[in-house]
Amino acid sequence: MRILHIGKFFPPDPGGMETFLADLVSAQRRQGIGAAVLVHGDPRPDDPDWLIRVPVAFSLVYAPVAPGFRRALVGAIRRFKPYLNHLHLPNNSACWALSIAAERRVPWVVHWHSDVLVTDVRSTLARAYRLYRPFEQAVLKRAERVIATSPDYFAASEPLSNWRDKCVVVPLGLDREQVATPSHLGGEAVWPPGVLRLLSVGRLAHYKGFETLIQAVATLPKVHLVIVGEGEERRTLAALIDELTPAGVAPRVTLLGSVGNDDKNAMLAACDAFCLASCERTEAFGIAVMEAMAHGKPCLVSDLHGSGLPWLVRTGGAGRTLPVGDASAWRHAITELATDPEQAAAWGDAGRRAIVRRFSIEACERGIAEIYMQARPPRPGSSDDLTSLLVVIPARDEAGSIAAVVAAIKRIGLQHILVINDQSTDDTAALAAEAGAVVLNPVLPLGAWGAMQAGIRYAIRHDFAYVVTIDADGQHEPACIPDLLAAVRKQDVVIGAHPERASPLRKLAWRYFRLITGFNIEDLTSGFRCYNRAACEILADDEATLLDYQDVGVLLLLRKSGLRIAEVPVAMYSRANGPSRIFSSWPRILRYMLESTLLCLASWHPKHLFRR
Repeated sequence: MRILHIGKFFPPDPGGMETFLADLVSAQRRQGIGAAVLVHGDPRPDDPDWLIRVPVAFSLVYAPVAPGFRRALVGAIRRFKPYLNHLHLPNNSACWALSIAAERRVPWVVHWHSDVLVTDVRSTLARAYRLYRPFEQAVLKRAERVIATSPDYFAASEPLSNWRDKCVVVPLGLDREQVATPSHLGGEAVWPPGVLRLLSVGRLAHYKGFETLIQAVATLPKVHLVIVGEGEERRTLAALIDELTPAGVAPRVTLLGSVGNDDKNAMLAACDAFCLASCERTEAFGIAVMEAMAHGKPCLVSDLHGSGLPWLVRTGGAGRTLPVGDASAWRHAITELATDPEQAAAWGDAGRRAIVRRFSIEACERGIAEIYMQARPPRPGSSDDLTSLLVVIPARDEAGSIAAVVAAIKRIGLQHILVINDQSTDDTAALAAEAGAVVLNPVLPLGAWGAMQAGIRYAIRHDFAYVVTIDADGQHEPACIPDLLAAVRKQDVVIGAHPERASPLRKLAWRYFRLITGFNIEDLTSGFRCYNRAACEILADDEATLLDYQDVGVLLLLRKSGLRIAEVPVAMYSRANGPSRIFSSWPRILRYMLESTLLCLASWHPKHLFRR
């Protein structure tokens, strides 16, 4: 899979949006996704070949203006041939995608990092946004999916209000390796000795609320706040510190300026608590708070309505939320924190656990990968091209046949073979890999249908247009796979049928299944099937997971979704005449018939299992 990210900036340019983009791309590339990035900035000699920076001519109302961005986007599409584009907004240059025909043919996912917030005070921004908004809405309209970073921000976002049906929430994630305690310590040296060490990190901008923190600590003894960052508000904040510092007393706030990542992590490791007093929803999530949580630090943040910031801290149990702009409340909370080290430690431990369990970049990458699956359309194939076909083989203790089955599949020209080794106790996995198959070893037992579904999800993630499922025990004849693929050009699902193998019990079961389901199919329980991309998308869904191993249930779900199902005759190996593992006795067949009946009953009531 190839993904082109269209972002604003990229590290070492500072910023939470930039840090997240770098972490996400690293995580995706570790998973084998061909992620590339197009952003603003001056190219650097150490940039990797998948990173393109476009020089900025000037900035206009906080927005970079890069005349060469459109040309660079056209070049990136031609060079990387992305299967899906990931647009990070707000970003005025991302709107160039609307003007490029090749770009419009590629599905889009929009990552909504923040609204563009306008106020009466910032009249210039308000006028600029009136020009930008139509393009912003056009990008949202064109997007297949829109990713919001928290439920609170999603609920409060006015620009997203018209597109809620395509929005999904995936919290931002943090790469813990990037915030590990550095090898060199000594971060505590930036604070005077014997004080409660408070730290805040962010651009010195109006929405960060640093004046609230300065007012809160100005009169607190044995407390010192260090603010890391640079920005347009430095002079105003420095003047406020001078104004609130009594004569003859050392300032209780230090504006440290910008620092490198190692120094920042050293200070995060050394501080006693982290504070972020943001006062506008421009603070959409709070990457800096996540970094403090990863270091196990208690966090005090603004209870900023409609922002993901308080949601992050409350969800992680990492600290307290405080009224926006209320210096008195902040002063009281800081005093309490200094006198209750046990509570501070408990918040820090909870935050560290939350980063590991819920807010890691790995969890975020998995959530985004699921969205990519939902956003990608089926890819057409040609009748004589088998490169877009994946053969999925569920296997448990099939060492006696798996190598022969893989070899037979390869003899007909198929190279993409996936064996799901479902808790085998023999050499199934090693023999399959030696024969040339890719082998997945699930941690927990899956069963036949669970293994097939795992293979279908793998196929979607790796961009296959068709999936054939086949038994590992060598019953089915791999030479018949092209017959299934030829038939699926006009259908959505094709079943390989060999009714000649049916025992009297199996014939009875089939007659009953046809009666209750209405299917005019000879072999409803055949594991030899071909699914096109539309069918795979349905069968990869959580709803299909509930079906367990029920072959009839899978067909009911596909029919309920309006897909076309057909059957073609296939040959089978001679061993197929042996006893059926499913229909070998009356108790087993009665159980199977009962379970299938329950599935049919569920399918007759759309409020239950088969609701879509």
